[in-house]
Formats: sequence, structure tokens, C-alpha cells
Amino acid sequence: MEATVSFRGHSGGVEECSWASVAPASLHTAHPWRTFRWYRDQKHYSGTYWSATMRNHVIYESRLELSRLLFADFDPSVRGIVAQPFLLQTVLEGKVRRHIPDYLLLTGQVPVVVDVKPWHRLSRSEVAFTFDWTRQVVESRGWKYEVWSEPPAAELENIRFLAGYRRDWLFSPEILGELRDADLNGVLLGQAVGCLPDRPGPQVRAAIHHLLWTQVFLTDLDRPIGSSHVLRRAA
Repeated sequence: MEATVSFRGHSGGVEECSWASVAPASLHTAHPWRTFRWYRDQKHYSGTYWSATMRNHVIYESRLELSRLLFADFDPSVRGIVAQPFLLQTVLEGKVRRHIPDYLLLTGQVPVVVDVKPWHRLSRSEVAFTFDWTRQVVESRGWKYEVWSEPPAAELENIRFLAGYRRDWLFSPEILGELRDADLNGVLLGQAVGCLPDRPGPQVRAAIHHLLWTQVFLTDLDRPIGSSHVLRRAA
């Protein structure tokens, strides 16, 4: 399926080319095609999120989009996050079809184009139609296409909690280094806090949470993080 893509380049001007020829590097620095809107009695929640991956703010237009942002920021394979990355256009059934995906995730493998939509709206015919042709266009060049809906509640809350520890400059490099060198594989989180007795306990706990965010250490995220969680060192 042939399609064209329009995006706002680094300088802010609109660039247009065929979907087959657009370079991921060009989209990496794209400005949002549209910015979020505020109006009286709006039913969605818009805002900006400071991304540790981007070292900058990324916009979102709903709480569900924010949840996808959190998961992307937590994912070590994601190297770039672009909101409202481009306008995709194609001709289908004699009509010009247009769609602006919610996010573009640039990874160590292929780019991932993401649309965010609640589960209860996926069955609507117009939504299914748009997502179907968008998937065909995106996958035609070997990229991935993802429709994101509500994630597991416990996992989301854990990632939201750990995101509070994503700003690396707030943590002591010395404590982080000592924790990386410590043998904490298989140790309970509640016990790990006491592994550096010469360091303030609250600082050690916060640093462990930061290392969980950066996935130096891993733990189960299917229940609320607590002292009984077992730490595992990432491979």
C-alpha cells in the first residue's frame, strides 16, 4: 500500500515524502504534528512527562497515553520516543485517508509505531478500519505496529512508582556504585536496604529503586513492590 508521510522537522518546517523513503533519523527529531489542546469540560487529561530516555519532556493527550509513555521510558530497548510523530496519508476505497499515530518508539531493532486506544473503543468500525490500514502501511516496510490499551494495573502502578526515581542526578554516584558491586542477587528488597550500613538507609533504599528503574536489578512487577520482593541482577 502506497502512502506519504508529513512531519515537522527539527527546524519546525513541514517535510513530506513517501512512507517507503522516510528515514527513522529524520523522525527522531520531529516535533509533534499537533500539540495537546485545553478547553472547558474536556474529558481527557493532557500534559507533559519528563522522559529519562529523551532527557526532555514528551507530551501526552490522555492518562492512557501517559501509561504508554511510562512503559516506553522504562523499556531499556527504547532509545527514542516521539509523540504525534507524523501525519500518514494514503488513498483507500477512492478516498484520502489520514492518521496521526500517538507515538513512535525508536529501538535497537526496528521502529515501533504506537496507537493508544481504550479496549472498549477498539471494536468501533471506524477505529478498526483506521488501525487496519495503518498497520498495513507501517508493516509494509518492516516496522512494527502496536495498538496499546489498558495494561495490567499492578504492573502500571509499580512502573509509575519506580518512575519517581528516574532522575539519575538525584542519587549519590558512590552509593550507586557500591550497590552495583554488592552481591544482591536473590536478596529480599527489605534486607538489601541494610547492605551498606555506613550509608543512610533512606538514600540506599532510594538508590535501589533507581537501579530497579534502570533495570540493573529486576524484580516481579505483578504485585505492589515491597520488602518481600526478591532482587535479581540483570543478565
